[in-house]
Amino acid sequence: MSGRFEMSDLGKLTYYLGIEVRQRDEGITLRQERYTKKILEETRMQDCNPVHVLMDPSLKMSKASDEERVDEKEYKRNIGCLRYLLHTRPDISYSVGVLSRYMAEPRTSHAAAMKQVLRYLQGTPSYGLMFKRGANAKLTGYSDASHNVDEDDGRSTTGHVFYFFDSPITWCSQKQETVALSSCEAEFMAGTEAAKQAIWLQDLFSEIVGKQGERVVIYIDNKSAIALSRNPGVSWTE
Repeated sequence: MSGRFEMSDLGKLTYYLGIEVRQRDEGITLRQERYTKKILEETRMQDCNPVHVLMDPSLKMSKASDEERVDEKEYKRNIGCLRYLLHTRPDISYSVGVLSRYMAEPRTSHAAAMKQVLRYLQGTPSYGLMFKRGANAKLTGYSDASHNVDEDDGRSTTGHVFYFFDSPITWCSQKQETVALSSCEAEFMAGTEAAKQAIWLQDLFSEIVGKQGERVVIYIDNKSAIALSRNPGVSWTE
C-alpha cells in the first residue's frame, strides 16, 4: 500500500482511544490502566481503600424513591466513564449495567454502590485482556442469569461471555425483556441469547478463515435449563 499511497510507519501500536496495547513474544495485552486512574482522580477516589468484591451478592437494587437524591449530572458522567472502561473490563459489566438503570433519579444507595465499584478499580487498575501466543484457539461460551434481582419490575439479568485464545472476546450483561417465573426460565432465556451470539460468531469466523468452524460449546450452571434446552417440547404424564 505504501507504493500507492503516502504513508508513515509509526511502529507497533501502543495506544489507541484510551486503550494501552502491549505486544510481546508471549502475546498481546489490552488494558486501560491510565484511564482507570483518571476516573479515580476525577471522582476523588484516588486515595480510597481498595476492595476485592464489586458488589454484595445479596444486594437487590431498586429505585429507592424514599432515599435522598444525589447529583444526577455527576452520576451520569461517572457511569459514562465506567461504561467506556467495559472495552477491556468484562469483570465489571454486571455491576455497571445495574447502576446504569438508575441514571434518571440516582439515590444515595446507588451512589454508595458506585463507590464500591470505584474502590474495586482502585485495587485492580492493571486488569485487562491477554491474548496468549499458542493458547487454545477454540471458541467457548459461558452463560448465566440472576433471577428476580430487580425489585422494581422483577426482571432477571442475562449474562454471557465468549473466550477465544483463552481470553474474552465478547461479553454481555443486560436485563431480560420478559419476567422469568423461575431460575430455570431465566437461565434458559440467558442461554438462548448466548446461543444466538455463538451462531453470529461462528458465521464471522467462517467468513474470516474461509471454512466452517467447530461447534461452539456453551456452559450453563443450571441443570433444569440444560435439560430444557435439550428437549424444549412439553411432556405430559397422567
